[in-house]
Amino acid sequence: MLKETQKMVSLVLLRLANWVMHQVLVKSWYGVARKLKSYGFHWGDLSTKPLHQPSPFPNIVNCDLEGRGSQTLVCDFHKVLLRTHSFFPYFMLVAFEGGSIFRAFLLLCSCPILWILNYEMKLRVMIFISFCGLRMKDMENTSRAVLPKFYLENLYLEAYEVVASVGSRVFFTTMPRVMVEGFLKEYLNADAVIATELHTSGCYFTGLLSKSGLLVKHSALMDYFGDTKPDLGIGNTSLHDQLFISLCKEAYVLINGEGKVMPRNRYPKPLIFHDGRLAFLPTPSATLFMFVWLPIGFLLAVYRIFLGVFLCCKFTMALGVWSGIDLNFKDNNQQRSESNKGVLYVCTHRTLLDPIFLSTTLGRPLTAVTYSLSKVSELIAPIRTMRLTRDRQQDGETMKRLLCEGDLVVFPEGTTCREPYLLRFSSLFAELADEILPVAMNAHVSMFYGTTASGLKVLDPIFFFMNPRPRYDIEILEKLPKELTCAGGRSSHEVANYIQRQLADVLGFECTNLTRRDKYMMLAGNEGVVQEKKGRRFC
Repeated sequence: MLKETQKMVSLVLLRLANWVMHQVLVKSWYGVARKLKSYGFHWGDLSTKPLHQPSPFPNIVNCDLEGRGSQTLVCDFHKVLLRTHSFFPYFMLVAFEGGSIFRAFLLLCSCPILWILNYEMKLRVMIFISFCGLRMKDMENTSRAVLPKFYLENLYLEAYEVVASVGSRVFFTTMPRVMVEGFLKEYLNADAVIATELHTSGCYFTGLLSKSGLLVKHSALMDYFGDTKPDLGIGNTSLHDQLFISLCKEAYVLINGEGKVMPRNRYPKPLIFHDGRLAFLPTPSATLFMFVWLPIGFLLAVYRIFLGVFLCCKFTMALGVWSGIDLNFKDNNQQRSESNKGVLYVCTHRTLLDPIFLSTTLGRPLTAVTYSLSKVSELIAPIRTMRLTRDRQQDGETMKRLLCEGDLVVFPEGTTCREPYLLRFSSLFAELADEILPVAMNAHVSMFYGTTASGLKVLDPIFFFMNPRPRYDIEILEKLPKELTCAGGRSSHEVANYIQRQLADVLGFECTNLTRRDKYMMLAGNEGVVQEKKGRRFC
């Protein structure tokens, strides 16, 4: 009898243990597996998929844009205006550009954990990794100079048209305010940005949220407007967004995947200047590929730099093309030099490698003048370089002397520009020579930008050559007719403006009146003049 009782107890305990194992392990892992399956291992989206249901609100394409100049609009920034539904790429930009490559790698390594966390914990983890110990000044620079490019490239056209049609705009988002407020106020004329606030200590972020925690949109809307209902609200088909826009007098939803990409000519403001090294939107898959490529790319960059520094032009071009550099060269000038002086090449400026590529394609040594060049880059440059002082008279005398010694390359813009725009041309070059050859140059990269306004310029050539297949397009135009030069009676400003328009037409670019000073004031908060460091500053 006792043995039978013990046997029954053992069976009960065994079944109980089996049930616990099934509930705790099997079901939990089954839930994780279903969650991963629902993502299809899509590395580009680490955001929790919201619950969707048929919306009682009309599609945003049916929204009438007329007569809304006096109305107030509310909407979420991230899941309505942006086509990218994952927060991850924007936190990666903060981690990489504002922090360091090690912080970015740590954020990438957190992806397996992020997959199985809920929405709130996922956001808290990304905020902590991206912001813990980050200087407020570095975040301000990233928000001003890096993020706007990626936001503009990912705007939904239909949502933006509705936003632009109203007189007042209030944005609500669970993203940290420091990541979005600058863009929303500068480009979308936001009247207010209600977002998640981060905790700070001194001039550093702690990586924690403020006491208010993550923003709850519908609660924040009621707190902000009180008993007054906003005129118009737009959201997506998620339950949270439908609750949010139900508090508005009129509401529309954006059906996911149906929005059109914002074309460049429809941008609220032209995107002329931006900074940062990454040339791609760093989704998890793209970021993983970047880190896998880094050691290969670094060795490839060293090899390509070695070719330019130590080998002659004949072998440099052939081996450079073999290593993956795409070089397109076209020479339209058939006239020979008629003077004893050198030829003045007037070029558009894309990277500091412009004169090197021009010298390589021409197969002869050139002298380049520049305003800013690191001492290391100057030391290893395979061509002669000369610094300018920004003193017009002194620089003019220097360039005249160099022209008497040989061919000279000048960049009238005074600095590089990544986008399809030409900055204002300085007229100094037009006063120095009658034989002027305009040169249209353009550079294309897929992974890293080879220029920076606030970073280490010594790394510019390394980052450019780390691209898997960088491309340079060089087209030498016909020599400027004598009647269009200063010797033909034209003023130096007329000559400079004519060449700027000519080069812009060839490249398909747009002319601007912006200068080097404008670029550095926007991107780095200074005038682009390197000053001697007087001491270490912690903030």
